[in-house]
Amino acid sequence: MARRFHSFVLDRPLVMGIVNATPDSFSDGGDNFGTEAAIAAGLRMLDEGADILDIGGESTRPGADPVSPAEERARILPAIDALVRAGAVVSVDTRHVDTMKAALDAGATIVNDVTALAAPGAVELVAGRGCGAVLMHMLGTPRTMQTDPRYDDAPREVAAFLARRLAACETAGIARADLCVDPGIGFGKSVAHNARLIARLDTLTALGVAVLVGASRKSFIGKLSKDEPPKERLPGSIAAALAAVARGADILRVHDVAATVQALKVWRAIETERNKA
Repeated sequence: MARRFHSFVLDRPLVMGIVNATPDSFSDGGDNFGTEAAIAAGLRMLDEGADILDIGGESTRPGADPVSPAEERARILPAIDALVRAGAVVSVDTRHVDTMKAALDAGATIVNDVTALAAPGAVELVAGRGCGAVLMHMLGTPRTMQTDPRYDDAPREVAAFLARRLAACETAGIARADLCVDPGIGFGKSVAHNARLIARLDTLTALGVAVLVGASRKSFIGKLSKDEPPKERLPGSIAAALAAVARGADILRVHDVAATVQALKVWRAIETERNKA
């Protein structure tokens, strides 16, 4: 029997399209800032094959300043409402409980939190609503996380942190099938840490819940190549995505939905033939 994450059967890798309704996203510099731009981006990603749309109104790029929850909500709620009415499964990318609640009221069904539901009341809200939740690992805060991150064993330490958060969520009454973990590529990790986390993704799949990987356009891809700007990191993003899927990732959080969907179709066809041999 196939595993599940919330409303999804995990019989193939899912694609989560990123809609950054912010003026200062590291990946696009604000291309989707403003309600109409965010809605248009989401509709395009749906047409390209996105299974989930992840909508966020606060940049969590390295060095980013925090945004007030009120401003965050103003940026994302109209887009969430419109995209849910268009038939999208929507995830809200936020660490603020008031924004989580408002987004769920607007029709979102998944909370994607870079702090793994650490804010007071976050775990209780998710448990009470019966929604899905993505628990991510981050070392420090967005403002400080890339200041000399250090680990003795990054995969082991990230997995241990996420195991503790899973236990806290289950104790609060969140169903295991509603939980997903994310190693937090680029969130307090060096180039070597990021590569090692993907290479040893089995440390997360061993936790027994869905695993999400968001490597799309991250700076480590440029650093492993020729320091290309974010929009020129598609080949490296696809390489990281397929490496993650080969090691058990269930969900890919990406900016380039059409290219990722195409790559996954080819990868799956080849894997199907290999398994027949």
